[in-house]
Amino acid sequence: MPRRTMIEAIRDAMAVSMERDDDVVVFGEDVGYFGGVFRCTQGLQARFGKSRCFDAPISELGIVGAAVGMAAYGLKPCIEIQFADYMYPAYDQIVSEAARLRYRSGGQFTAPMVVRMPTGGGIFGGQTHSQSPEALFTHVAGLKTVVPSNPYDAKGLLIAAIEDPDPVIFLEPKRLYNGPFDGHHDRPVTPWARHDLGEVPDGHYTVPLGKAAIRREGAAVTVLAYGTIVHVAEAAAAETGIDAEVIDLRTLLPLDMETIEASVRKTGRCVIAHEATLTSGFGAELAALVQESCFYHLEAPIVRVAGWDTPYPHAQEWAYFPGPERVSRALRAALEG
Repeated sequence: MPRRTMIEAIRDAMAVSMERDDDVVVFGEDVGYFGGVFRCTQGLQARFGKSRCFDAPISELGIVGAAVGMAAYGLKPCIEIQFADYMYPAYDQIVSEAARLRYRSGGQFTAPMVVRMPTGGGIFGGQTHSQSPEALFTHVAGLKTVVPSNPYDAKGLLIAAIEDPDPVIFLEPKRLYNGPFDGHHDRPVTPWARHDLGEVPDGHYTVPLGKAAIRREGAAVTVLAYGTIVHVAEAAAAETGIDAEVIDLRTLLPLDMETIEASVRKTGRCVIAHEATLTSGFGAELAALVQESCFYHLEAPIVRVAGWDTPYPHAQEWAYFPGPERVSRALRAALEG
């Protein structure tokens, strides 16, 4: 089976989808001839032509607004916002138009579109290239939110997202783009370097939206994570020797509560870890859901590990990330609670 980086898996997902369905179009800033700032769309314009993979003006509002119109018309746009930090001018179009189109039209129109965004830190990008805004999307009814942690899932989830009849926010952790990543903060991402990371089949396959994956089985404590922090949690469990069960959520909405509940009821303890800031992060919603559904099975308070409640600290990027040491402390706290 071919081994691909996450960048290559994402590119292959778009190529497979464009090959199978002429209605799939790809556009955004620099995604055409240049192939995208991280080269996720490299070669797609040469293969499918300028009418199906093309550059857009530097206007995130315009990119998303055009995609909503295309989707309502019957196309299936897969658009790229160059960095998740740049999505704020387009947020109104995402929330007020894309997310609500099915409902406000009584089902007469839908918005089968995907908004791809590199997310999180790892490239020393500072405050305007490193944010993790997933909670802003999970709060919006009508959107699906996806965060893959490995190349196999990235390809399968993206194909599933493109084929979904409603809008999907697809967040791509930059620290995982080129791998391998062992959960430690020992190096920045190098977008131009290639490192084999995962086996990714050729051709078409999907990973279902709304289904979590158990990355490490255990009986002492459940760890809920997604994206980059899945690898951090695995590293922490290995280093401490704690029998932790690590669950990769993969899709934040729809959320696989069945898998979460089964694990927490088995272990009786729960640690939640993510890169975004702690206050009002998606971990707060996870903690509320676990408390509501598993209260009588919990043997200790739920513990959260997250980024600092500060503007993104450029000079202290590697300290800001929840690393294995901080997750290890959370695991011990859950066991001692």
